[in-house]
Amino acid sequence: MFIPHHYKEENTQKLLGFMQANSFGVLVCNSEKGLLATHLPFIVEMKNEKVKLISHMARANEQWKAFEKNSELLIIFSGPSAYISPDNYEKKQNVPTWNYIAVHAHGKAKILSDEKEILICLEKTIKRYEEKYQQQMDELPKDYLQKMLKGIVAFEIEVDKLEGKYKLSQNKTENEQKNIVHSLEKSEHNSEKEIAEAMKQNLKA
Repeated sequence: MFIPHHYKEENTQKLLGFMQANSFGVLVCNSEKGLLATHLPFIVEMKNEKVKLISHMARANEQWKAFEKNSELLIIFSGPSAYISPDNYEKKQNVPTWNYIAVHAHGKAKILSDEKEILICLEKTIKRYEEKYQQQMDELPKDYLQKMLKGIVAFEIEVDKLEGKYKLSQNKTENEQKNIVHSLEKSEHNSEKEIAEAMKQNLKA
């Protein structure tokens, strides 16, 4: 990801928090059939000082076969974004741009083949997104659950590289940044309000 120095974020805890808050990512890899991408929910956690990403996909999705070949993976986590009008700038010689937050995680996947590991993966996912469903899952007929387990591939990715881009008009004057915040706060769109809040936090830092 192209990241000019003033947009670069390297604080691992901050990036971890962002990924956890925006955990529906895009898993991308190369294969014999070309580039493959799958949209998936991820459990994002820190284990042994390493960022780990846990998820599962349908076995019918052939992307998991790239895991067996130890392929390099890219997982994209996207956050809020907003169009930035040059009306907010002090000089007329300016052009529109787009503010946004994104994190790219790189790593390789390990397939979780043991049934206990697969169930732990699912339990973590349920706890993250709908904890009350766990009781219903526990009451599912065993043959039905076994059939469902055979239809998925669970995996864990150990992240070896994190790239964080917080493009929040840091290259503009403080007054221009405040103008942008004021403009975005009036928006009806949540994404633009979230960018305004991120910019306010950045100005305080």
